Amino acid sequence: MQQWYELLFKNYAVKYDEESFTKGTIGECDFIESECDYNKQIKILDIGCGTGRHAIELAKRGYNVTGIDLSESQLKRAGEKASAAGLNVRFMKMDARYLSFKKEFDLAIMICEGAFSLMETDEMNFGILKGAANALRSNGKIIFTALNGLFPLFHSVKDFLAKNTEEGKSECVNNSFDLMTFRDNSITKFTDDDGIEHVLECNERFYVPSEITWMLKSLGFTKIDIFGAKLGAFSRNDKLTTEDFEMLVIAEK
Repeated sequence: MQQWYELLFKNYAVKYDEESFTKGTIGECDFIESECDYNKQIKILDIGCGTGRHAIELAKRGYNVTGIDLSESQLKRAGEKASAAGLNVRFMKMDARYLSFKKEFDLAIMICEGAFSLMETDEMNFGILKGAANALRSNGKIIFTALNGLFPLFHSVKDFLAKNTEEGKSECVNNSFDLMTFRDNSITKFTDDDGIEHVLECNERFYVPSEITWMLKSLGFTKIDIFGAKLGAFSRNDKLTTEDFEMLVIAEK
């Protein structure tokens, strides 16, 4: 049986690129570049790369990037965009829970909940971080975003998403946040690339900073920083607060 995230991204690539939350690519890549000291010799792994927006932008800037994703339609779109830009980016269909890379990369990125937070169990989400850790060399770094578990303690996830929904784009409704599991259950309505409307039951995991820190430390990361994540404007100056829907995590081995 396919999970909701598999059904969502089965035929949702062109429409995905039109969503408002995909519009921060340039600024986010600016930050990623600064975090790797503009070193074009490094190898970057983009986990849950989707339509390749970060991988392609970084490749445009001269970086060696490999993007992996579970969705064939999104990978196809990524390949088409890379080819149109005259770029050589390696895109691979791969399950982020079972990465086979061993110490091949200097930097791993997972932006906009690229796989992490979407899985149906905590063990699966941890498996994604473990795979990323194994893929990194001894002095490697990971940069990713995660849903901020502090936000739902003070705000309504339902109201936040309703406020940020654009007409004609995907819509998340009937949100119900479970304080025992820190999971948000919801109904997502969207129209795929063929114009067919879908309704899916979704489930996403919110994390508090201490959980993230514990997982990363157990995987061998020694320096862990967590900040608020602003769309298209990642910064180490943004202290994480209860107002941030997402957190930005930066960890080094």
